[in-house]
Amino acid sequence: MSTFADQTFTPPEQIRNFCIIAHIDHGKSTLADRMLQLTGVVEERAMRAQYLDRMDIERERGITIKAQNVRLPWQVDGRDHVLHLIDTPGHVDFTYEVSRALEACEGAILLVDAAQGIEAQTLANLYLALEKDLHIIPVLNKIDLPAADPDKYAAELAHIIGCDPSEVLRVSAKTGMGVPDLLDEVVRQVPPPVGDADAPARAMIFDSVYDTYRGVVTYIRVVDGKITPRERIRMMSTGATHELLEVGIISPEPKPSAGLGVGEVGYLITGVKDVRQSRVGDTVTSERKGATEPLAGYRDPKPMVFSGLYPVDGSDYPELREALEKLQLNDAALTYEPETSVALGFGFRCGFLGLLHLEITRDRLEREFGLDLIATAPNVEYRVVQDDGTEVMVTNPSDWPTGVKIAEVHEPLSKVTVIAPSEFIGAIMELCQSKRGNLLGMDYLSEDRVELRYNLPLAEIIFDFFDSLKSRTRGYASLDYEEAGTQVADLVKVDILLQGEPVDAFSAIVHKDAAYGYGNKMAGRLRELIPRQQFEVPIQAAVGSRIIARETIRAIRKDVLSKCYGGDISRKRKLLEKQKEGKKRMKNIGRVEVPQEAFVAALSTDEPSGDKGKKK
Repeated sequence: MSTFADQTFTPPEQIRNFCIIAHIDHGKSTLADRMLQLTGVVEERAMRAQYLDRMDIERERGITIKAQNVRLPWQVDGRDHVLHLIDTPGHVDFTYEVSRALEACEGAILLVDAAQGIEAQTLANLYLALEKDLHIIPVLNKIDLPAADPDKYAAELAHIIGCDPSEVLRVSAKTGMGVPDLLDEVVRQVPPPVGDADAPARAMIFDSVYDTYRGVVTYIRVVDGKITPRERIRMMSTGATHELLEVGIISPEPKPSAGLGVGEVGYLITGVKDVRQSRVGDTVTSERKGATEPLAGYRDPKPMVFSGLYPVDGSDYPELREALEKLQLNDAALTYEPETSVALGFGFRCGFLGLLHLEITRDRLEREFGLDLIATAPNVEYRVVQDDGTEVMVTNPSDWPTGVKIAEVHEPLSKVTVIAPSEFIGAIMELCQSKRGNLLGMDYLSEDRVELRYNLPLAEIIFDFFDSLKSRTRGYASLDYEEAGTQVADLVKVDILLQGEPVDAFSAIVHKDAAYGYGNKMAGRLRELIPRQQFEVPIQAAVGSRIIARETIRAIRKDVLSKCYGGDISRKRKLLEKQKEGKKRMKNIGRVEVPQEAFVAALSTDEPSGDKGKKK
């Protein structure tokens, strides 16, 4: 069958735009692989597992980070159709990628593992799709597994969606069983796109990437009118105009075409090198006789976790700024602003959607741009109200107001959904209580699976909550969380002092009850990491002017008595007193040398452990 690249425009009634949504490791990318093979857009010899996961980091970790789109030809009842598939991530930190993909679709395949059933992120993605009014096709995957129980989970899925269990399709993405029938159902069930072919052109930017040779490559979904090469276009939010050098489709490699019509998904290249000119959520229209009303666009994502990123070598600061600019084009959920630290020099305060997002971003900056970075301990955003009524937003412990009376501190809350076998209810409740959680409700999805809903402070989730949850439930629990306003909490700032001087990189904002634990842990860790100096160095943890923990790094002691063989004790004492005087004087003028490795090691233990990003 011929490819569609040489056709001018595909009639909207032949187009089906759909995405695959699911929890992590339920088989989205494998199902996309089978679709690519079945439709013939990838030759057998070029085929590889996770074909649409383009980044090395995605392939290594076995997770999807970026939503990828591809155009597939398919025939049903002798009629040609064009399917636009968008493979989406499953991790809670990349929900924003999923929400953008949903805007470009009319239908969604809701994929559930037949051996594990519905998990927390499955529900979160389902509600996102229903919010956007998408047609849902329920599908059970991995029916070839010995542990699969398709009848049980089909009933569970049907109960949640409100359909009959017989309507739940059953496939094996690994073997390809049932996938042709699924594609037929996509054509039959998903409605074709609706738009006015004669109206002024309007296309939604749902993603963009930076290509070193070609500049910004913008991915769009055409809603009205048509877009053709060599015409001039206008970005409606910035007002910038460009000439289109190339318009094309992704099948699954980029292929230039004669234009894109109503409902089609493809890419534009304008040769623009300035990454700020192509904003995700913007509307593209023609410069002459263009549209006056932009499309609705997307809600800007709100960063949940903040961390400082600093180059190990201070001279890499301009490269870091350029790298963040390019990465932000590809990752619209990333925010950053410059900041300085006495200990670490110049860097950026970055906002992320979660800890995995922070870890992946840092990894990409180091791999793709060759940078060597230090990340400070993650924080959330606090609203501090002072006694005189003034409010301060604090994303960094160094911004915490000092020398003033604080009336109250508001911390962000999150609504957490945990789905697990019912035997673990006690362990989960105990963990949530210890993290200052408040139970909202509990529902049984089936006789042996339960859904727990909690309000938890976001700061308690972002450190080790996920690891603790997995270890207490032997890996069976799944977690999803979303924003849920703020609450007043008893929070304090813990400063770490080296020889009486605070080191801003080690400061943290914690709950009053956890202050002693944090101070003790950090002082103990620094005692191990900082090399001994010529003089004694006290490491102290303080809340305001009150010292709550202390460790001491012993001085390197030179053996001044080595040349004394016996003789009068007073001579030895005189030499020791002389050494003591010298050390005291040195201590008055000495500054503590903290090696770069100590910062990295002290802060890295507060970061996510490597397995957080792996498939769960």
